[in-house]
Amino acid sequence: MSVPDLNLLVTLDVLLSEGSVARAARRLRLSPSAMSRALARLRETTGDPLLVRAGRGLVPTPRALALREQVSHLVQEAQAVLRPVATPDLGQLNRTFTLRTREGFVENFAIDLIARINEQAPGVRLRFVEKANRDSTALREGTVDLETAVVDKDTSPELRTQALFGDRLIGVVRAGHPLSQAAITAEGYAACRHIGVSMRFLDQGPIDRILEPLGLSRDIVTTVPGFSSALGLARSSDLVASVPARYTASLRMGMHSFALPFPVPEFTIAMLWHPRMDADPVHRWLRGCLREVCARKPMAI
Repeated sequence: MSVPDLNLLVTLDVLLSEGSVARAARRLRLSPSAMSRALARLRETTGDPLLVRAGRGLVPTPRALALREQVSHLVQEAQAVLRPVATPDLGQLNRTFTLRTREGFVENFAIDLIARINEQAPGVRLRFVEKANRDSTALREGTVDLETAVVDKDTSPELRTQALFGDRLIGVVRAGHPLSQAAITAEGYAACRHIGVSMRFLDQGPIDRILEPLGLSRDIVTTVPGFSSALGLARSSDLVASVPARYTASLRMGMHSFALPFPVPEFTIAMLWHPRMDADPVHRWLRGCLREVCARKPMAI
């Protein structure tokens, strides 16, 4: 079965609207002979004369009259599909977005993000889900709209990424802890008992790799999967938590935070999304809101 030339729909729409080969040709910027050939093809395709001579003009056949409204509607719908998406009316939006983040993000950024979104789009809802691994399947399948992560060699190359803020690891202890009473050395820090933070419960992290050339190692007495859990333990014990400064600013209220007594490289927290959402104007607006909220949080100890 041959596939019909859908371009003929536009030609038919103009011919039925103008009722004249010459006027239809001018409107479509074609020569009269080219329009006559197009009409011949339409007659062959539909099996109907469509426009027939009546005196000095053309009149539509019953089939043409029956098709006129339907063809016009189809052409308008096709033009709407191919037209760039208009700026969305944020005030009328009714949509839910799912964000996958590590523990601590909600406590530190969600309130400001919700308030920022509510200013323009009160019908938009946010659903936060825990990030238990680095797998990008949820973004690919569309069950997650946006994710936050440290971008590195393990990040899927198919994803779009944009930096949100730079961060660095700091030490945190309860108020009154011995480390809060005097200058901290690398030896004094390493000699304490520590809380490890790892989603995969690894025995060593970036701090341990930094300490190793210095001949030092941490005594990690427990490992937890998230920053708020680590800070909760440190708040009520003499254990030391090492967490990102900006990511945990709200979680560390009332605790003593300190710069680590050895060079620690900064890293970048980014947002990630699947390419199919790249041009969605509402998704683009959401990304702008998240970027703006994260930029407000200063690096603080």
